[in-house]
Amino acid sequence: MSENIIEMRNITKYFPGIVANKNITIKIKKGEIYSILGENGAGKSTLMSILFGMYDPDDGEIFIRGKKEIISSPSIASKLNIGMVHQHFKLVENYTIAENIILGIEPEKRFAKFLPFVDIKLAQKKIKELSKKYGLEVDPTKKIEEVSVSMKQRVEILKMLYRDAEILIFDEPTSVLTPQEINFLLEILVNLKGSRKTIILITHKLEEIKKISDRFAVLRKGELVGIYDADKVSTKEMARLMVGADVSLDIPKKDRKFGKEILKIENLTVKNANNFEVVKDVSFSIHENEVFAIAGVADNGQLEIADVIYGLCEALRGKIYLNGKDITNLSVRDRSISGISYIPEDRQNVGLILEFDIADNLIMKNYFREPFSRRGFLNKESIDSFSDDLVKTYDVRSSSGIKTIVRSISGGNQQKIIIGREIEQKSNLIIFVQPTRGLDIGAMSNIWKKIIEERDKGNAILLISLELDEIMSLADTIGVIYNGRILKIAQSKGLTQEEVGEYMMGVVSK
Repeated sequence: MSENIIEMRNITKYFPGIVANKNITIKIKKGEIYSILGENGAGKSTLMSILFGMYDPDDGEIFIRGKKEIISSPSIASKLNIGMVHQHFKLVENYTIAENIILGIEPEKRFAKFLPFVDIKLAQKKIKELSKKYGLEVDPTKKIEEVSVSMKQRVEILKMLYRDAEILIFDEPTSVLTPQEINFLLEILVNLKGSRKTIILITHKLEEIKKISDRFAVLRKGELVGIYDADKVSTKEMARLMVGADVSLDIPKKDRKFGKEILKIENLTVKNANNFEVVKDVSFSIHENEVFAIAGVADNGQLEIADVIYGLCEALRGKIYLNGKDITNLSVRDRSISGISYIPEDRQNVGLILEFDIADNLIMKNYFREPFSRRGFLNKESIDSFSDDLVKTYDVRSSSGIKTIVRSISGGNQQKIIIGREIEQKSNLIIFVQPTRGLDIGAMSNIWKKIIEERDKGNAILLISLELDEIMSLADTIGVIYNGRILKIAQSKGLTQEEVGEYMMGVVSK
């Protein structure tokens, strides 16, 4: 028998107007962590979706445990003990954790020997045992809508393990996690490897590959660049292989004298849906030529600050001023027209309409203005021309250009659409929340450059990020938030990364 548990030979896949995979051959050994590395839109997810039975290859063969298989659906993949955790989770929000895990393979009992019913208690017991075994503790009775993102990911992993998956595919598993949650997930993957599971990791995060992978394959524009041992290639060389050129995150940033005050927040207090105060008496201001970054551990109120400035939630107390005008009670559209752009954390539910095409999403905030409409009629030529330019400028990759439905493109390319649209609003306040989440190193470098370009044009930038490296690289001023309060505001030059980290944990120097 072959030592390879998986062999994908000469796999080719076409979509309208694009070659997603071209003649790719990879061989994966049992019990290894094998990473698929590439830029957004390089064909990583497509290749693994073929292995999981979501797409049929146009050419090529797949061998599992040395036997040729035709994997025409996820159910067939599941029978071959292949499982997949998708970048955007496939869970039913109003079902419990247990109900999601057993969906489709519900354990049955019979009442009075002939009336079947689902034995949910048996399922809950098995899930608890499984979660304890793999360090994935969950409460099977909780509904999905009640749990955190990282807990949802645990549920997706348990879904695979419950079905006895031996081959586990993870599509960008850390793109929605905090740094602390990422470390925990990587430990889980190493533990799964120790249980002789075969892990396939689709990612563009180089440090993660170095940390846990045995080997990795690099895809670029749908083609296989090469296969390498992770311990023999530096992250710098990985980036070069992925992008095809040297990439640096050392963004040149000249000192700028701050101009007039653009945004002023006074004594802001915000309650969440559960009626708890999550932002407590926060005050700060942002000026022209300034990147003001809010640093903090997740769920300390920073997202609510961004949302209340843009009008997505209401302030309990306090005032918001834009260019000296009180906008505390304005609608979202009025704030947008007044000069605020907003890149949200949740790109799918807040930033985009997934069933619309790229062009529609790009003009979503300006469709009622000239040149996109006149006298109530849309100007298709202007919309298409504008959208084509943005797609090229921000390197948005898709199968059918600006007419591609947004749901069908990768998360990284969805993010590029939002960032391009919001920057092109020409607002003098731009709010970036987790702007590089889900982006590869090349796209990340480009977005960082865009942020500095906008700052150098005289705009005010509010940056909210969980990535401390990102904050230290881009910020002129840093406000550190803990438990809803800003504990420290200082020029970034006067703060070390260690000091910021201490404030993030609530440690206040005397």
